[in-house]
Amino acid sequence: MRNLDRRNWLKTIGLSGGFALFSGLESWAVDFPNRPFPVDGPIRLNANENPYGPSNRVRETITSSLGEACRYPFRALSGLVNGIAKKEGVTRDHVVVTGGSTEGLRAAGLTYGIGNGEIIAADPTFHVMMQYAETFGARIHRVPVNDKMVHDLDTMAEKVNQKTKLIFICNPNNPTGTIVERNKLVDFCTSFDTRITLFVDEAYYDFITQADYPSMIDLVKKGRNVIVSKTFSKAYGLAGLRVGYLIARPDIATKLKASIMANTNILAIEAAKEALKDDDFYKFSLLKTEEAKRHIYDTLNDLELRYIPSHTNFVFFRTGRPIQSLISAMQKENVLIGRPFPPFLEWARISTGTLAETESFGRALKKVMI
Repeated sequence: MRNLDRRNWLKTIGLSGGFALFSGLESWAVDFPNRPFPVDGPIRLNANENPYGPSNRVRETITSSLGEACRYPFRALSGLVNGIAKKEGVTRDHVVVTGGSTEGLRAAGLTYGIGNGEIIAADPTFHVMMQYAETFGARIHRVPVNDKMVHDLDTMAEKVNQKTKLIFICNPNNPTGTIVERNKLVDFCTSFDTRITLFVDEAYYDFITQADYPSMIDLVKKGRNVIVSKTFSKAYGLAGLRVGYLIARPDIATKLKASIMANTNILAIEAAKEALKDDDFYKFSLLKTEEAKRHIYDTLNDLELRYIPSHTNFVFFRTGRPIQSLISAMQKENVLIGRPFPPFLEWARISTGTLAETESFGRALKKVMI
C-alpha cells in the first residue's frame, strides 16, 4: 500500500479534526494483539518511541535473518531501496538509506554546513543537524517559533543571504508538535529552492491527521531542490534498529551519500523491508497513538494546563513551573518525560505510551501538580 493510501485511511475513519475514533474501529484497535516491550525500570515517555513495536511479523523476520548477520548488508540494501522507492513513488536513485534519520540529518549538516555555510532553522526544533554542522564551522540562524508554536517562515525568509546554504524545517515540529500551513510551506519551498536547498524533516509525518496534507516529497518528484528525511523509528516502532532514509533529486542524493558514515545493518534492513508490508501494525500504531493523546489531553484539561494539539506521537504542554523540577518530580513517580527545550523552560514534552503507561502518567502528573 502506498504511503498516501495509508494516510488517507487515517482520514476515512474520522480522526481528522477532533481525533474521534469510530466505535467499531476503536474496539478493533483494543482487540489487536497488545505488544509493548517489557517495562524495566521507569516508564519511558521521554523519547517519542513507539511502545508497541517491532511488530510480530518484523520480530520473526529479524530472528530468521540472524543467519545473514555474518554478511555485509550491501546486497540486502538494494531490496529496501526498492521498497522505499515504491512507497514514495520515486526512482531508486532518489533514495539514501541511513542509520536512522539522525544520520541523514548529520550528513546534510556536513554537506551544506562545512566551510562556514549558513543554515536557517526554527527555535526550538530538532537541533541534531545544526549541532553537528556547527562542529564543522557552520553558522546557524535560529528563528523563534511564532505565538502559535509554528515555524515563523516570514522571519526565516528575512534571514536568507548570499551565504545561506540550507533551510531546515522540521514538519511536524519537534518539540511543539505543530505543522506549517500546507500552501504556505509549498510556497516557501518553491520561493527559495532555486538558490538554496530546503531540508524538510518528516519523521512524524505519518501522524498528521489533516486531510490531504502533502509531503514535500511531492516537490522532489518535480525536480525541486528539496531533501526530505523519513524514519522507521516512529510509526513502525524500529527506533532501536536505526534505519531511516532521505528522498532527494538524484544529483543531490549522490552528494549526500558521500557524507554517510555509519550506514545501517542487515537486521535493520530486513526489519524495515518487512515493516513496509505490515499494514495491520502500521494502522494499529496510528490508532493507539491517537488513543493515548486523547488520554493525555483529558489529563491536561482536568489540570487546566495549556497544551498544543499535536500532529505527532507526543504532546507539548505548559507546566507553569521550571521543567527541571517537574522532570525530577515525575522521575520520583517512576515516569520519565522530555528534556528541556529552551527557551520554553516551563513547557514539557510527553510521549504517547501504552494505555497503561499513559494512565500512569496522568496519575503521576496530578499528584505532583496539585
